[in-house]
This record gives sequence, structure tokens and C-alpha cells, in this order.
Amino acid sequence: MADFLFEYLPILIFIFIALGLAIGMTVLSFVVGDSNPDAEKLSAYECGFEAFDDARGRFDVRFYLVAILFIIFDLEVAFLFPWAITLGKIGLFGFWSMMIFLSVLTIGFIYEWKKGALEWE
Repeated sequence: MADFLFEYLPILIFIFIALGLAIGMTVLSFVVGDSNPDAEKLSAYECGFEAFDDARGRFDVRFYLVAILFIIFDLEVAFLFPWAITLGKIGLFGFWSMMIFLSVLTIGFIYEWKKGALEWE
């Protein structure tokens, strides 16, 4: 049993080192960094509403739309990496199936663009 637990010792050491580094960097940033927020730092950022406001307040549905569209078009990367790695093994069938997938995705992107979903007023 001791030999079995001894094999996991490097993982335990790695966890303690990572935890120590994370806590150390967080504490060091509070100690070294200066905190003097001015009016510019507390102003509304890219999202357009105040940073410290009621969390239950309403905001524009376009934020949801942009987030959903980002997720849809970002998930294609999850399919492209395994496809690119195994392209030599899957042959022409795999290549053309991915081309069909990318063409459908491109048609969807063009449709989204023409409908004005990417426009921000």
C-alpha cells in the first residue's frame, strides 16, 4: 500500500506547489498593486452599463444573441482540431465531410450577417 501511495507523491507535491504559487501571486498582487479607482476606471465599460449596479437589472437581448452566436461559431474549432490531426487517416471522405460542414457553417454565418445580427446600434 505504501508503494502505491508513493507513486502519487509527485502529483501531491505538484498540487501543493501550484496552490502555493496561486495563493502567493494573489497575495502579492494585493500587496504590491495600488488601488486608486478614479471616475474613469469606474465608468461603464464595453458592455454599456454601470459596473456596480443591481445584478437583477435588465439589459439588452443583443448581449444574449452575441453570446449564443459566439458559442455556435466557436464550437467549430472543437471539430476542426481532431479533424486536422486525423486528416491523414480519414482520407477523402473525412475531408469532404468537413468541407460540407464548413460550407453549411459559412452559409449560416452569411445569413446571420445579412440579417444584421452582428450590427450594434
